[in-house]
Amino acid sequence: MEAVPARTRGYVACVTLLALLCLRPLPSLPTPWAALALLAMVYAACEQAVRRRFAGAFHPVYPVLLAGAFLLPPPAAALVPLPGALLARVEQRPGTVRRIWRAARLTLGVWGAAWVHWALGGGDAVAASDFPYALLPAVAAVPVFCLVLAALDGGMLAVAERLPARRAWRGLLARSLAPLGVHGLAGLMMAVLWRSPYGPVAALLVLLPMYVSWWVFAQYHRERAAHQATIRALVQAVDIKDGYTRGHSERVGQASVLIARELGMADERVEVLRFAGILHDVGKLGVPTRLLRKDGPLTPEERRIIELHPEYGHEMVRGISFLGEARAAILHHHERMDGSGYPYGLVGGQIPECARVVAVADAFDAMTSTRSYSRARPVPAAVQELQRCAGTQFDPRMVTALVRALGRHGWHPAVTADEPECATAPPGPVDGRTGARR
Repeated sequence: MEAVPARTRGYVACVTLLALLCLRPLPSLPTPWAALALLAMVYAACEQAVRRRFAGAFHPVYPVLLAGAFLLPPPAAALVPLPGALLARVEQRPGTVRRIWRAARLTLGVWGAAWVHWALGGGDAVAASDFPYALLPAVAAVPVFCLVLAALDGGMLAVAERLPARRAWRGLLARSLAPLGVHGLAGLMMAVLWRSPYGPVAALLVLLPMYVSWWVFAQYHRERAAHQATIRALVQAVDIKDGYTRGHSERVGQASVLIARELGMADERVEVLRFAGILHDVGKLGVPTRLLRKDGPLTPEERRIIELHPEYGHEMVRGISFLGEARAAILHHHERMDGSGYPYGLVGGQIPECARVVAVADAFDAMTSTRSYSRARPVPAAVQELQRCAGTQFDPRMVTALVRALGRHGWHPAVTADEPECATAPPGPVDGRTGARR
């Protein structure tokens, strides 16, 4: 608990208390203990199996939970996720708090879905296999399940990350409706088969096609892991060739994410901006090492060679489809709002938005990191310089977003660029205003 901020502990405690209140049995609704115990065991076993088989790509076994919501009274249905959630392995610490949070979250979600389903007469319709009436309560219950989970997750983001409420909840419900709609249909099929003459054994067969969907989900995550490995390899190659930038790429990616989130970009674009920040200097692999490590001023010809690195980088990543608009950021992150940048001298809105984000992040990290030719500036001094150059070199909107993000989150990067082996001359001419190498 000591690693969790007090505000987060308080939020988890409130949600847990609310979940405990939902578990109070109702005298008018007897609890079918045999069905409850079997569903709870199935959920716990499926969760453990899916976690082991699809490590790193786990998706909760929602069909079992929703089947419980369609089969059991609300207080009983809310008990189904508890054993699996409380006993599941947790990769990140503190494990106890995370288990309690997961259990309370799922308990409230299942209780809300079960209450709506029960209130609409879904229990009788499922028992009688009465279609389409069995479908209508389920259609109403699944969005409630989504809404409760989205509300709780958004609240956690707002509390733990101190995000504005609008940003914390943005997109959570919309992203979950479609996949949980499929899970809800599978849960309804399980519930109907459970009540049929074929019994629980037939109901469990519904999990077979869900296993296929989890396999597909795991494949997606493996592909994403391969993307990350590709990016790490490229960045490591740049670090080896140009030692002074060690850590710079990761920090530019971090600053780009701060700006993108402050601008309210969707998660997918935030991820693309992270890639763009990390890979913005990958074109230096095409620049002669002697120039990157030259001790002393560059000649005009050497400067022109250095300034080709955005184009080299763009050519290197042209065929990597998952980078999306990050390719444009790699090509244009040295353009300037007044048209004095390179490689094409674009002006203002001609510069892609992602490139304007990375340009600010790049300059900010250059100013706040110790280089062989300059000591790190304090963050306030770097911010002041960015604001002074806004409108001529940088997009004022991006500068303002970074300033707001720094005010909210601070700047705590892992500084690795000032190690002893990095004390060679950096590439490119120094920008007299920002101190960044061009």
